[in-house]
Amino acid sequence: MTSYDALLLVSFGGPEGPGDVIPFLENVTRGRNIPRERLAAVGEHYHLFGGVSPINDQCRALKAAIEADFAAHDLDLPVYWGNRNWSPYLTDTVRRMRDDGVRRAAAFVTSAYSGYSCCRQYLDDIDRARAEVPGAPRIDKLRVYYDHPGFVEPAADAVRDALAALPADLRDGAHVAFTAHSVPMSQPGRERYAAELADVSRYVAAEAAPGHPWDLVYQSRSGPPSQPWLEPDIVDHLEKLHAAGVRAVVAAPIGFVSDHMEVKYDLDVEAAQTAERLGLAYARAATPGTDPRFVAMVRELLTERATGAPGRPALGSLGPRPDVCPSDCCVREAP
Repeated sequence: MTSYDALLLVSFGGPEGPGDVIPFLENVTRGRNIPRERLAAVGEHYHLFGGVSPINDQCRALKAAIEADFAAHDLDLPVYWGNRNWSPYLTDTVRRMRDDGVRRAAAFVTSAYSGYSCCRQYLDDIDRARAEVPGAPRIDKLRVYYDHPGFVEPAADAVRDALAALPADLRDGAHVAFTAHSVPMSQPGRERYAAELADVSRYVAAEAAPGHPWDLVYQSRSGPPSQPWLEPDIVDHLEKLHAAGVRAVVAAPIGFVSDHMEVKYDLDVEAAQTAERLGLAYARAATPGTDPRFVAMVRELLTERATGAPGRPALGSLGPRPDVCPSDCCVREAP
């Protein structure tokens, strides 16, 4: 049995005021030579919400919920939180863990899938933070959990609720658009990422929307037009559905664990405005957030890893990912 003395919550981070927006976006795009004008354009998405991303407050709420769940199950472990791109930065959190005497921690990241940006980049972030902190604790990232019941079941309930929110006379013919963050076609692990998304979308559609047509679509692409990314885009998809005579759509952000900026802007503003312009009835499904099943999943993943328990829960057809990714899995080549 592996002995852990802390849990580390690792997330993306986001600005918490107007003055944070451009510095945050510079952190996100570091080394990619993104023009300043492009950063300013993306920054307007944040300024629509007062320059504040919801993700940090959501992490605070998730951390508090995990702590309460641990206490309710007599699991005496402190919970720390560190971000990739904004305060509290991961390196600062690892330093605090070391100073608190933590020797070995498990890391739960707010990304459910495989692939470079969903998994490998977080592993690299953890390695980089540890390298910057002499005497840093060992940190083991918990496995990919896109098909764990604690993620899938809240997603299915959210689709049911969104369908129920549509006008009754349009509900039966509604289409479900499962959405996820697009990535470049060249990104390592892209095939596995897309396969996992399709697998869990298929499962949720069968459980929550039997008989409803569904598609897997993407959002939030940020690369130049010349660079191929996963498609179709949600806005283009809505246009296509409208042209085909569809009258109602549910957007289900299956690729996300909480309502952060990509969900709030791309789905609640851009896609919603497109649907309104087209005359489509539109409902957006919720993300797991702090659903008690999702919170309990964190503890279950930790216990599973610590004990090496067999029979790990996994819905869908692909089966759970390994506890430890191979060292060459989804590695991005140096530029």
